[in-house]
Amino acid sequence: MLENMRISIQGIWSHKMRSFLTMLGIIIGIASIIAIVSTIKGTSEQIKEDLIGAGNNTVSVSLNYGDSDYDPEYGMSDGTAPPLLSDQQKEDIKNLDHVQNATFFYSRTYSSSVYYENTSFQGGSIYGIDANYLSTCGYMVQSGRGFVQKDYDNMRKVALVDSNAADNLFSGENPVGKTIEIGSEPFTVIGVVQQSDNYQPNIKTIDEFNEYYQMIMGTVMIPNKCWPMAFQFDEPENAVVKADSTDNMSSAGSAAADVMNQGIDTNSSKYKYKADDIMQQVRNMQKLSESTNTQLIWIASISLLVGGIGVMNIMLVSVTERTGEIGLKKALGARKRRILTQFLTEAAVLTLLGGIIGVLGGIALAYIISKVSAVPVAISGVSIVIAVLFSTLIGIIFGLIPSVKAANMNPIEALRHE
Repeated sequence: MLENMRISIQGIWSHKMRSFLTMLGIIIGIASIIAIVSTIKGTSEQIKEDLIGAGNNTVSVSLNYGDSDYDPEYGMSDGTAPPLLSDQQKEDIKNLDHVQNATFFYSRTYSSSVYYENTSFQGGSIYGIDANYLSTCGYMVQSGRGFVQKDYDNMRKVALVDSNAADNLFSGENPVGKTIEIGSEPFTVIGVVQQSDNYQPNIKTIDEFNEYYQMIMGTVMIPNKCWPMAFQFDEPENAVVKADSTDNMSSAGSAAADVMNQGIDTNSSKYKYKADDIMQQVRNMQKLSESTNTQLIWIASISLLVGGIGVMNIMLVSVTERTGEIGLKKALGARKRRILTQFLTEAAVLTLLGGIIGVLGGIALAYIISKVSAVPVAISGVSIVIAVLFSTLIGIIFGLIPSVKAANMNPIEALRHE
């Protein structure tokens, strides 16, 4: 085999221009496919980051009433009390497969019950959070301090605000140490927090702005133990579940929702916990993007077909040119299989080199496209391996007919050809 490869490389090198022109179809086809696949993968990753952030892997599980999110401020009820989570359910969720962490919290969205002096926090949200919330949801303390265990144990009336809430409520003043009113109860602001960029959606359209409007207005947080002080009665909690990988987000969120729905007759009750299946949104958008690019891949594959025909053509020419050599080898005892293997190896080496050059050209083309059109690119190692193997397979397939022709030559007629 090594001897065949050496002879093949010598033959290719002795006809450099002819060999390059023969490989050109393979090079163009492989380069086009690598560039398209890299663009598809980059776009898919960008879609994923736009919708769920880069690697936060968190899924929200919230209580729904009918087809809408449950909101206690609007008096949603079917005549029964909304379901409350037990401590056992919370532990069961934390112990689920693929769940790294989970946090449970009360929430009021578009709250009008928060004031600082004469300024109302209209349009923002207020959360009653447990000790896991900040770490699970990617919040960092910018100034002041976060909640400590004694805040929960002693039911201290303290609050945190994010940077958006700080701007909207305090108009540039340092909020730490200020007193705000939540449901007629005074709470002291002890810190300002900010969520990591990885945990925030990439808002590009007005629809996305409207969907995440309350995040833009900001959030006020208090210890969940203090929630009944501000709102006078128990309310159902929602959850944020952190999965161990992005691919397991949907299954982890669904499993958490199943645990939270234990004890609810979902057939008769309008109450039901539902997980945000953001990964399904990701898959839908990726499918839409990939369906268009798949057509481009098929078009690029035509170049490979043309390249394969070129390989067959040049190998037929090579067989004709080397008829005397073939006759001499057969006269000296070379078997059909050896002749067949030699010419198949030459065709495979020719297309393999074309595939390698095509891969390098495809990677360069992908980055050029990225620079020119600002399209994200992610090079796929699997696609590179497949492209190289596929180009070699083309050489074997299209080199088979010339190789069989060479192997079946009559040695006498081949020698007479000279």
